[in-house]
Parts: sequence; C-alpha cells; structure tokens
Amino acid sequence: MSTTRSLSVPLSLSAPRLRWPHGGFLLAILFVLAGAALFGRWPLVALLWQQATADAAQREQAVWLPDYRVDIEARPLAGIAANLSGLTYDPDRRSLFAITNAPPEIIELSLSGDVLRRIPLSGVRDPEAIEYVGPGEFVLTDERRQALVHVRIDAGTRAIDAGRAPRLALGIGRNGNKGFEGLAFDAASGRLFVAKERDPQRIYEVRGFPFSATAAVDIAEDAARDAALPGTDLAGLHFDAASGHLLALSEESRLLVEFATDGRPLSSLSLAAGRSGLQKAVPQAEGVTLDDQGRVYVVSEPNLFYRLTRPPPVSPAG
Repeated sequence: MSTTRSLSVPLSLSAPRLRWPHGGFLLAILFVLAGAALFGRWPLVALLWQQATADAAQREQAVWLPDYRVDIEARPLAGIAANLSGLTYDPDRRSLFAITNAPPEIIELSLSGDVLRRIPLSGVRDPEAIEYVGPGEFVLTDERRQALVHVRIDAGTRAIDAGRAPRLALGIGRNGNKGFEGLAFDAASGRLFVAKERDPQRIYEVRGFPFSATAAVDIAEDAARDAALPGTDLAGLHFDAASGHLLALSEESRLLVEFATDGRPLSSLSLAAGRSGLQKAVPQAEGVTLDDQGRVYVVSEPNLFYRLTRPPPVSPAG
C-alpha cells in the first residue's frame, strides 16, 4: 500500500490461470531461479517466475519486453564525447531528447540516432534526466540538489538558462551522486515518477509539479513496488500510457523491467551480451523511453544509442 505525504511547496521561479512451462524449458527456469535465490536475489526470482508463467492475455496487454530485439546497436552519437544520460520521446516533434552533464546540454535526436541539435544548458548543477510532459514542456532533474526543474523547448530554442525556471527541491535522503536519475510522466493522472538511484532505491510519485493551480505537492511511495525492484540501482524510467505500466532501467544489473499497474514486476529485457540480439553488453545504460510505435530506445554512457523493436505477431496460415 502506498503512503502519501502532502507538502506545501511554492512553485517559485527560484490470480489468472498460469500457463506452466514444460520439459527442458522448465528445468532451465528452475536452474535460473535456484541461482538467483542462492545469491539472495528474491525480487529477480519473482520476476523470472512471473515472466515464465504469464498467459497469452497478460502478454498481449503488456509491453512484454522479452519479445524485443535490437535493430540499432551501440551507435555513437556524432560530436558527443561522454556523459550521455537521460532520454525522452517528444510525440509532437517525433524526435528524442537526451541530456549530458559535462558539459550540460540537451540533445535532440532523430529516431535513428542522428544528432539534430545541441542546446547548451545553464543553471543546473548536475542534470541527469529529462522528461517530456506536454507540447514544448519538459522536466529535468538536478541530481545532487535532488530538484526537479521545469523548462520549455521549442523549435527556436538555442540555449536554456534554467537558473530562473520553476523548480521543486525535494531533498529526500540526500546522499551526493546517488540522487534523482530517472523521470517518467503519466499525463492522464498528472503523476511524475522520480527514480532515486540507490541507497535506497525508490520510485516517488509526485503530483502538483510542474502543472498545478495550487501550491500543494503530493509525494507518494509504493513500498511494495520498491521492494520488488530486481536490479541493484535505478538509472531511468518510462511510463507506457497504452498499458499503464511503468518501465524501470537498472544500469548495474543491465536490466529493463516492466511493472504492472498493481506494482508487480511483469516482464524484463536483458541488456547483456547475447541477449535481446545484442552482440555486446550495453556498457552503462542511463536512459530509456518508448515512442508511439512501441519501439524501445536506450542511451548509454559514454555516447551510445540503441533501438529495440518488437516483431509483429505472425498471422496464422489461412
């Protein structure tokens, strides 16, 4: 059950039926589960078991990450040397926006990883995540300050000074460079999901920022969902409006996990070598998003771009 705290913050300018696996596949699953349990990775055990026993209806209603295969792998972004972090999809421009923190820049990308423009960013000490929240409207994180910053980007934007932008400083469990690493936005409910990287891992749900007619901000935590996080850190988030499911990215565990609306881990995608069609492991995944066609995009430090697609269902022979 989630717990909610209400804060007054001025927004100033400063059980379905299981489909049991059989034969050798079941044996392989049991070996994986036993290994995970041996090393104390019980959330991973639960995820693998849920994924192995999901029925057709559950898979159809989900993003269902196991079906995805990479079709653009480790493409270096032209002119970007290092520190690539954060990723979001802009459905109006049909492009992607990423962020770097040294130097601070916002980078617009095509859906195949071409650099379209680079926007210098000032007024944010340690930007780590970026999220589209409406036409021309974005939220950034300032990791060390544990602040959310509301900025505007349009076709003519050539530089952004976020020093005077509306911001919300949360300051929850501050511990240096292990702060806010990911963002996701649910436009229907107005929830902004904020990922705290680790020590401890948390996914906060913020209502009232950046759009609110009052100064009240509500912050909710889902303790059961946080306890079920199977990775060892949080590097990125994405909310899928079609399914209502939340995706959470772990850089250290090289894992992307789909959570159902009730907070249960439902499916996963491995970013390790030899999995999901990858020739090499994703070295340091830092951001994830989906577009309106359901394609998954991942960016990795230092400057690498990945795209994964879900093959269309095979029509039965008629």
